[in-house]
Amino acid sequence: MKRRVVITGVGLVSPLGVGTDATWRGLLDGRSGIAPIQLFDASEFPTRFAGEVSDFEPLDYVSKKDLKKVDRFVQFGIAASQFAMEDSGLEIDASNAERVGVMLGSGIGGLATMEVTHTALMTRGPKRISPFFIPAQIVNMAAGQVSIRWGAQGPNGTPCTACTTGLHAVGDAFRLIREGYADAMISGGTEAVVTQLGVGGFASMKALSKRNDDPQAASRPWDRDRDGFVVGEGAGVLILEEYENAKARGAEPYAEIVGYGMGADAYHISAPHPEGVGAARVMEIALKDAEVNREQIGYINAHGTSTQLGDAAEVKAIHRVFGDHAKRLAVSSTKSSTGHLLGAAGGLESGILALAMRHQVLPPTLNLDNPGEGCDLDFVPKVAREVDLEYSLTNSFGFGGTNGALIFRRI
Repeated sequence: MKRRVVITGVGLVSPLGVGTDATWRGLLDGRSGIAPIQLFDASEFPTRFAGEVSDFEPLDYVSKKDLKKVDRFVQFGIAASQFAMEDSGLEIDASNAERVGVMLGSGIGGLATMEVTHTALMTRGPKRISPFFIPAQIVNMAAGQVSIRWGAQGPNGTPCTACTTGLHAVGDAFRLIREGYADAMISGGTEAVVTQLGVGGFASMKALSKRNDDPQAASRPWDRDRDGFVVGEGAGVLILEEYENAKARGAEPYAEIVGYGMGADAYHISAPHPEGVGAARVMEIALKDAEVNREQIGYINAHGTSTQLGDAAEVKAIHRVFGDHAKRLAVSSTKSSTGHLLGAAGGLESGILALAMRHQVLPPTLNLDNPGEGCDLDFVPKVAREVDLEYSLTNSFGFGGTNGALIFRRI
């Protein structure tokens, strides 16, 4: 018999602030975390704004001695895991360490460390390469450092599936617990690519908004005037536990995870299938896995990146899956507030959805002034909404056509 899996802790680091409460309050207040870039001189870049975590102090989470050993994305992951563990109250000791694991992904890894090290190599020679270069920036090091920080000796992994990474990490952790391979998992995603290469690379693809005169209005999912996504940074970490164990220790779950779907478009390296076929498929797989009727879903925290192709394809996918019920669904994109955290997006948005389920409040879609062609759903525009929500769904889609969906149930 499949075991039940619940969310008992949420830890968020986002452009809206450091800590879960800061992010949640910012969302409900309709605040944007998008601003001109401060991490480097972006004056010559076509896009000069991003979703930076401006008030992050790494020494609050990492010792001065260890700071040079961890890239910014690892720092975010450690901080978010601390918030999630404190929230959950889960304790790891000799009695359970081998049954608690970490599934924490990143889409790109330590890009800032790569940039700094390459500059040192080119200007000062190979002797200036730090011995900490490799362990500071490899993509699995957030999961490794978090397992060391908490003594979690169970399953340890790092999905790296572009913008679906964080959702896949939560979904994979869910399966490990459900099938009996672990009793608890620290799961989610972390990313820090507001760097010259990160912003420059996405800009060269013409993927980013160029609304430099009004950054806070730049991330506008489904709006007629959307012109690209806004890159963001941060982390989202969830503590997942087997329900009976969580209940026995007196934990108060946010929600239960009941369904997970993953698949591929097999279509293009960066563009979604224009009819949303792959996106629809993972939602259908998640519904089947959860043994839930489509009419029971009341809300979708959408991928909704603010790109012309992606937003339209996701709407088509929702219509394909939900039929007439699509018009009765609430759908919103919190990327309108945070920007797109790439590999961390699915972790952040799973955490946001857990909060929405607990508080029965839907975060809004900002900047939706005039819905674009075909964008005809209830996108919860501009203002948060109180609801009576039993089941909800969250989507993530990534470059290479990799897709994922999760379904949560109120508990």
